[in-house]
Amino acid sequence: MRADDLILISVDDHIAEPASMFDAHVPAKYREFTPRVVEEESGAQQWYYGGLRGRNLGLNAVAGKPPEMFNIDASRYDEMRPGCYDVHERVRDMSAGGQLAGLNFPNWTGFSGQVLNQGPDRDVNLIMIKAYNDWHVDEWCGAYPERFIPCGILPLYDVEEAAKEIHRLAAKGCHAVTFSENPEALSMPSIHTDYWYPLFRAASDVGTVLCLHVGSSSRAPLFSSDAPPSVNIAASSMMSAYSLLELVWAEFWADFPDLRFSLTEGDIGWIPYFLWRSEHVRRRHSGWARPTFPAGMDGPSDVFRRHILTCFISDRVGARLLDWFALDNVCWESDFPHSDSSWPFGPEDVLENLGELPDDTINKITHENAMRHYQFDPFRHRPRERCTAGALRAEAADVDVVTHVGRLADQRDRDAWARMTAPRAKA
Repeated sequence: MRADDLILISVDDHIAEPASMFDAHVPAKYREFTPRVVEEESGAQQWYYGGLRGRNLGLNAVAGKPPEMFNIDASRYDEMRPGCYDVHERVRDMSAGGQLAGLNFPNWTGFSGQVLNQGPDRDVNLIMIKAYNDWHVDEWCGAYPERFIPCGILPLYDVEEAAKEIHRLAAKGCHAVTFSENPEALSMPSIHTDYWYPLFRAASDVGTVLCLHVGSSSRAPLFSSDAPPSVNIAASSMMSAYSLLELVWAEFWADFPDLRFSLTEGDIGWIPYFLWRSEHVRRRHSGWARPTFPAGMDGPSDVFRRHILTCFISDRVGARLLDWFALDNVCWESDFPHSDSSWPFGPEDVLENLGELPDDTINKITHENAMRHYQFDPFRHRPRERCTAGALRAEAADVDVVTHVGRLADQRDRDAWARMTAPRAKA
């Protein structure tokens, strides 16, 4: 397959949300509580929800910059390219990179909406979560329905309301929501309790995928407190490994036969080892550990292949171990605008990873699996022949893929990384 012939749908990109996002979606009664962008004394722009400081305004929004300008903390809108926060420019950037569509995760709220879940008034939290979702689905994704897979956030502090929001979002055509890779780390019940059953049932009933993005538990792997920054960055997939192992041994699957989780931004090359190890544990330790699996499933590998979606940006190891996976559950991701992203060379990078595979396998990974799992059909809005990387790039030939704003990385970025990876006190 040629790079120009690829159709690329990413299941993991990010938005540096625009300051105006809530303007049309918060009822007048609650306007005084609306999250806002504040310019701090340092000159940085930062989201605040009441007294809660949000996550970084432009976390690692470095698309188009050279590595020496890969900031952890792009702290102003004018330090990043407009495609990070402007939907029209985002679409142009996607086209310039040969990418048809993407699923966009939240940023300043935390990847599972932590900040909007942590406000002191639960009723106000719910208003703001719904406002975020309405902006995301109706404005951001609605502006170009053939270019975006909607992804909502949930009021995880109230599982019944979370289940209702899954149904409300599904009625709007949104079949992906962010969930936490470890809710217990956010001072909520463990996934092994029945607290989450209403949410799981709702997701199973309407075919909504629960997305577990790395970092959605607001904690990092436990390394030495003074470990170099590269240690935690190299180990980012470890959080997905924890989630994978909890899920393949979970005992709720028989009650939710259509429930699916996605492991997002964790890559895949490490998964075969943990599947092998889990099967070894099943053979050696089941006599006393007494695991249970649904009828027709013999062990954790069966659970994985039926219920867990995976994705990768650029993973030479995983691409050579695909016989361990259900190929219908493997997807591609771009991670725009973060520094791991292959933008604007996604098509070329995909072929470096997958080019030796049959075309039908490449098509599954690059777009068909995402379309099926997230109930997304871009071809309803755009002819297939205009969805290829070559056709999209031809439409955006005038886009400058070099970002001409920003600053050199410095100690501020190391300090921001230290804050992000520091242990968080429980609420």
